[in-house]
Amino acid sequence: MAARLQLAVAGPIQAGPIVTEDNENEIIAGWKRGDKRSYEKLVRRYMSDAFMVAYGFVGNAEDARDLSQEAFVKAYHARARFEAGRPFYPWLYRILRNHCLNFVQRTRRTLSIDADDFHREIASTRPTPLDALESEERKCIVRAAIARLSDDHREIIVLKTFKELSYKEISEVLDIPIGTVMSRLFYARQALRVLIEEIERDGVPKAAGGETA
Repeated sequence: MAARLQLAVAGPIQAGPIVTEDNENEIIAGWKRGDKRSYEKLVRRYMSDAFMVAYGFVGNAEDARDLSQEAFVKAYHARARFEAGRPFYPWLYRILRNHCLNFVQRTRRTLSIDADDFHREIASTRPTPLDALESEERKCIVRAAIARLSDDHREIIVLKTFKELSYKEISEVLDIPIGTVMSRLFYARQALRVLIEEIERDGVPKAAGGETA
């Protein structure tokens, strides 16, 4: 099963159109019965989302690919604990989140957001030539600031800004009230703003910003 999942996850990070809201429960039922092909459909549907979340925690594309793949394997083997009728992604998210946090704690590495790796993996709007220099400088500042956020603040910034989830979706994923989502996001944005201002004033720390061209 691990080899089969590796083939599904290790390729280009693209979300497949196979799973929809209408047929997800049917596909989940197949997975619950142990049907590997059903699970591969879930993997292809959510592997891009999983990569983005893992990247937000570890800041490295290679580690994010490994961690998201490992989380899918963990989820497959834990299918007996999944409650039928509930959405798959919030359940997967909690497995992935715990896996990433354990990795960060185990390796005790300083998070360094490699925005170039991120944009190679996830399609994004490229800056115009006139904006290129300013955009690159801003990207360096923002990635350094995100790297210095607490885990909770970085997590909610990733879900809202990178994943563009609604307050309700974040509430379901994190299993917290919508009011808590709103207050946590408010304080996360405040913290990010302060960090950006500090970095603009003091310069990008080498450990977080890395080398710039």
